[in-house]
Amino acid sequence: MGEKTRVLVVDDDRSMVKTICDILKVKGLEATEAYSGEEAVEKVRSDNPDCVLMDMKMPGINGIETLLMMKEISPRLPVVLISAYTTEAMEADAKKNGAYAVLTKPVDIQMVLLFLSHIRKEGSILIVDDDPGFCKTLKDIFQLRGYRVATEIDPAKVLGHMENDYKLTVVLDLKLGNANGLDVLREIRAKYPSKPVVLVTGYGEEMADSIEKGYRIGAYTCLYKPIEVESLITTVEEIQRNKLGAVLGEPFDTRRRGV
Repeated sequence: MGEKTRVLVVDDDRSMVKTICDILKVKGLEATEAYSGEEAVEKVRSDNPDCVLMDMKMPGINGIETLLMMKEISPRLPVVLISAYTTEAMEADAKKNGAYAVLTKPVDIQMVLLFLSHIRKEGSILIVDDDPGFCKTLKDIFQLRGYRVATEIDPAKVLGHMENDYKLTVVLDLKLGNANGLDVLREIRAKYPSKPVVLVTGYGEEMADSIEKGYRIGAYTCLYKPIEVESLITTVEEIQRNKLGAVLGEPFDTRRRGV
C-alpha cells in the first residue's frame, strides 16, 4: 500500500476545517489542520505536506501572503485557495502568485478528492533520447526535484512505458539514431491525444521544418540543446500545475508552443 497523500487544511473556521479533515481521513488521506496563515507556514516547514487547501480571507496574514511564504519554503507545493466570494481580479492575483485554482465555498469535495488523487501520479516523467548520458543527466536532475523518472533510448519501447505507468509528460528528442522523433510523437498522439510532449533538439535551424511539423502534430513546446535545465524544469512544472488545475476546472492547452 502506497504512502498516504498529506493534506494541510487551513481556515480560521474550525468547524469547516474539522469537516474537511474528517472527510479526507475517511477517504484514506492524511489530513492536518491549521487555523491561521502563520500556523500554516510553520506546518509547511515542519510537516512537508503534499498539498494545501486554504481559505483566502483569514485574520493576520491572508491567503495570498501565506501562499507566497509557503512557496519560498516549498516552490512546487500545490496550493488551492478557497473563498466565499471571488472576483476575476482575485483569481488572477492568486494564480499569478502560484495558486493552482481558487474554489468557491461551499467546496465541491468530490472535485477536491479527484484533484488529490492526481497529486502523486503527476510527478512521473519519461525521457526519450538515444544518448544515455543525456538521459542520465536529466534523470538525476529531476529526481533531485522529487520527480519519478524513466528513460528510454529505444523508440519502439516508448508506448510500453506509458502503458505500464502514468506519465505527467514526455521529453522527446527529435533525432533518435536512425529513428525520427516525429514518428514517436505521432504514435503518442494517436493513443494519448492530450499527453504533453516536450520536444528537444540540438539542431535548431536544420530541424526547423520538423519542429513546425511537431507543433502541428501536437507537441507542447520545443527546447534546444544544450538544454537550459531551469527552462526545462519550469516547463515541466508549468505542465504539472496546469494539468492539476484542469481537474479543478481550469483551462489547459496541451500545445503551448514557443517558450
